[in-house]
Amino acid sequence: MKHVLDRPIWSALATRHLAFAEGDSLARRYRPSIVPFAATATDDAESLRALGKLLPPLESSILVQTDPIVLPAELSAVSTATLVQMTAGRPVQAVSDERVQRLTRDDAAEMLALASLTKPGPFTLEALSLGEFWGVKVDGRLAAMAGERMKQPGYCELSGVCTHPDFRGGGLARLLSLFVANRIMARGEIPYLHAYDSNAPAIALYESIGFRLRTTLNMAVVQRAG
Repeated sequence: MKHVLDRPIWSALATRHLAFAEGDSLARRYRPSIVPFAATATDDAESLRALGKLLPPLESSILVQTDPIVLPAELSAVSTATLVQMTAGRPVQAVSDERVQRLTRDDAAEMLALASLTKPGPFTLEALSLGEFWGVKVDGRLAAMAGERMKQPGYCELSGVCTHPDFRGGGLARLLSLFVANRIMARGEIPYLHAYDSNAPAIALYESIGFRLRTTLNMAVVQRAG
């Protein structure tokens, strides 16, 4: 039996994030204004056809799953990569820091600017729809942030972890990762995250705070020809 995180996008869109989904029981995607993720229920021909019809021409979407990614004839892969998926199955170090503050829609533009600069992964002005984000500001500037993205029964993804180059080296990514992971665990959920398998510094950071490798996943950025 497949684990709920083996197809994390599908399992989120079919359960806790169904309200953000477009599509049907064969293929779904997040509304593109939120995040460019899509998935199929399985890799059977009917589901793949549904995915091909769901994605508009010239609009890129990201697929992530443990199984090799199979595409319908209408879609092609623009790029591919391998991700590690890590979970924290036991309590992580508790942290308390008065600098950490919840970010709101008033911070969205600055959050987007930070994400565009540091590229922690897909991020939009509507990212706050998916879960809480927390940050540290220095002299009024957003120095670092981290938050929640995909959610499945019993699980919540730690995502968007990034620090402005002017403030790196001060442990802010570690602080915010621990802070958000603790909040997820306080709800009785297991935090998990994704990183490129080539991103050794990020993987080392997450291992140092208690995350462990669960599996590797295939990722593809796909597009339908115009």
